[in-house]
Amino acid sequence: MTTTRVQVPAIHVKGLEKSYKELQVLRGVDFNVQPGSIFALLGSNGAGKTTVVKILSTLLKADAGKASVNGFDVAAQAGEVRQSISLTGQFAAVDEVLSGRENLVLVARLRHLKDPRRIADDLLERFGLTEAAARKVSTYSGGMRRRLDIAMSLIGSPPVIFLDEPTTGLDPEARLEVWQAVKELAQNGTTVLLTTQHLEEAEQLADRIAILHEGRINVNGTLAELKRLHPPAKVEYIEKQPTLEDIFLAIVGKGGANGPDGNRDRATEEPR
Repeated sequence: MTTTRVQVPAIHVKGLEKSYKELQVLRGVDFNVQPGSIFALLGSNGAGKTTVVKILSTLLKADAGKASVNGFDVAAQAGEVRQSISLTGQFAAVDEVLSGRENLVLVARLRHLKDPRRIADDLLERFGLTEAAARKVSTYSGGMRRRLDIAMSLIGSPPVIFLDEPTTGLDPEARLEVWQAVKELAQNGTTVLLTTQHLEEAEQLADRIAILHEGRINVNGTLAELKRLHPPAKVEYIEKQPTLEDIFLAIVGKGGANGPDGNRDRATEEPR
């Protein structure tokens, strides 16, 4: 007789609630993230995405509900959770006076790791920064700074990384650089929870996508599963598949190209 081994989620969230005085931000959030996958949490400004990340990274206490990261309870085992994660915020936390290599060596030494220069050089090569290693970070482009920031967050090989809107303020080319870096994280076995307002970012990167709206997860699935929730429109007799933007706007009640408030010329649609 063979037994099937159940994979324990890298991140488990059940019934998470959080209020700021009279403002209830999270009203019972539930989701799981499987190890080695990229999970995108979408939501409008103020939806509570950063609040979720802060609770999972032990920076904030939930009012109710449970959450675990890498098998550790975020409330009861905060120290173990912190050793299992890394958090990259919306803006690159790098020292512009130091070089790229010096930033990495500094973090490795602060974490009391052996051979910090080797660790730095390995990460510089992995993130395509070897040629710029000796340059001051103040001379780096936005994409280079963000890649360095992500590289710094990987020192110590945390199994889970939180990326809170990692491409905020970046130009299209820099965004592509960061996307590639994030894909490589998952390919190397790191679990990534990504918050973003860029819907294309979620389409390009995520294995699963959840939409947080009015304090709850409204939908949670693969991109293909989400598209099946929003039927395709037929414009000028050509079937048009919904984009993630159409799905997002329909879920949060703001219409969209295929939503109830869209401005598309309905005369061109084929009757269904």
